[in-house]
Amino acid sequence: MLEIIHSGLHTSIQDLGRLHYRNVGVPVAGVMDEYHAKLVNQLLGNDENSAVMEMTLQGATVEFHEATQMVICGADLSPKLNHQAIRLNVPVTVKKGDVLQFGKRLYGVRAYLAVKHGFQTENILKSRSFYDGITPKARVEKGDFIPYQTNSNPVKASANIALQRALFTDTEITVYEGPEFNYLSKTQQEKLFNTTFTIGLNNRMAYQLEEILENDCPSIITSAVLPGTIQLTPSGKLIILMKDCQTTGGYPRILQLDQKSIFKLAQKHTRDAIIFKKLSIL
Repeated sequence: MLEIIHSGLHTSIQDLGRLHYRNVGVPVAGVMDEYHAKLVNQLLGNDENSAVMEMTLQGATVEFHEATQMVICGADLSPKLNHQAIRLNVPVTVKKGDVLQFGKRLYGVRAYLAVKHGFQTENILKSRSFYDGITPKARVEKGDFIPYQTNSNPVKASANIALQRALFTDTEITVYEGPEFNYLSKTQQEKLFNTTFTIGLNNRMAYQLEEILENDCPSIITSAVLPGTIQLTPSGKLIILMKDCQTTGGYPRILQLDQKSIFKLAQKHTRDAIIFKKLSIL
């Protein structure tokens, strides 16, 4: 068991999500930054879909009640084990009673903690991902106990993993045309790809952008959306849907992020700048 001493800002258990229930209105959920979530499991020899702990901006404080190995990847939130700094992207052996805590955020937004064999929370609709309304809660709370399998056999550390800095620093977000892209005039399309946008309010459901794109598009009937869909609201605001988004929406879907750009956006914060680059479908 892992005990939550301090929950952090928004900490939850996630795997790769509920991939086969969108037809009945169940959101995908799952990790926001799939690249680092898969990496953290890979470094422990886990299945890539093993459940991990996702921490946003501020890390949790946790106590390990059984021996295991852990790895932390993604954002650098200054992790410490028993008050001693530890490295990212390297397996670390922990003993019963060890305490993991975090400090100052140095870069990135979301950090991922994995333990050997993954966290063993309740599996609902073939996923352990927290989502309010599907699981009992959307985030961990102080006093929670998160189960995992005891493991005292050390994992051999791999060669140093090179930090993919572009996933944290690159402002370019690559996109495909959405189903309603051609509702935009040529002038609007040019503005879309020649404007530096600023991230506004954001969470696991969606990222709002501050700048306005005039919207004179015809209305659409409610249609399917998925993580990475960019909707243009009647006010001209752009909304980028993320992992906890709904399965349908009624705003024009003008762009669609590719997978890598979803990971990059998940590591960006309020007031960060982004620009869109259009990809071609061969």
